[in-house]
Amino acid sequence: MRLGLIGGTGKEGRGLAVRWALAGHEVSIGSRERARGLEKAAELSAEQGIAIRGGDNAEAIDGAQVVILCVPYGAHRATLEGLVEGLGGKVMVDITVPLAPPKVDRVRVPEGTSAAQEAQGLLGAGVKVVAALHHVSSAHLSDPRHAIDCDVLVCGDDEAARELVIGLIGDLGLRGLDAGVLCNAVALEALTPVLIHMNKRYKSKGTGIRITGL
Repeated sequence: MRLGLIGGTGKEGRGLAVRWALAGHEVSIGSRERARGLEKAAELSAEQGIAIRGGDNAEAIDGAQVVILCVPYGAHRATLEGLVEGLGGKVMVDITVPLAPPKVDRVRVPEGTSAAQEAQGLLGAGVKVVAALHHVSSAHLSDPRHAIDCDVLVCGDDEAARELVIGLIGDLGLRGLDAGVLCNAVALEALTPVLIHMNKRYKSKGTGIRITGL
C-alpha cells in the first residue's frame, strides 16, 4: 500500500515510516522543507536497507492511498489548510495530540473537541479521518527490532477506514482495536498527557495501554 507521512521527518514519523517500509509498504515522508524530506528519506533508507521516498508534504501525499498526519498541534490547522486539495478522497490518520507546551502532562481539550474532529471539519466529508497511534512512544518506534507492548485504539466515522487502519497498525507489530466513531477521539487524545505524566513519575521511556477482556 502507498503511504504518505505529513511531517514524517519527526520522531514519530520516522519510526512509523521505517516499520511500514520493512513490512512491505511504499512509504513517502514529507516535510515543510523539501530538502529535509529528501535528506531524511535517504538517511533512513541507507540505515535500514529499505526504500523510502522523501520531499515536501505535498509530494509525500501525492499518489498515497493512506496519509498519516504527524505534525504538532500548533501546526495542525495551517498544515492541513495547505494540503486540502491533495487530501481529497483519501483516508487520513491523525495522530495529533493537542498538547500545550510546556505543560504537556495536562489534558487540553481544543474548541473542536479533538484535533481529529477539527481535521474532519476542515477537510470535509471527502476525506475519511481516522484517529489513532496517540499512545505509542516514539522512543519505542525508533527501533524497528523492539517489540512494543501496547494496544492502539482507532476511531473514525467510516467503518471500512477504521478496519484499513487497524490492518496497518498490525503491520507495525501492534494490536489495533476499534474504538468507535470519531467523536471518541477526544478520549484518546486526552489520555496522552496522562501517560506523559506517568513517564515522568515512574521514569519510563514510554508507557502504553493494554485493553483486557477481549
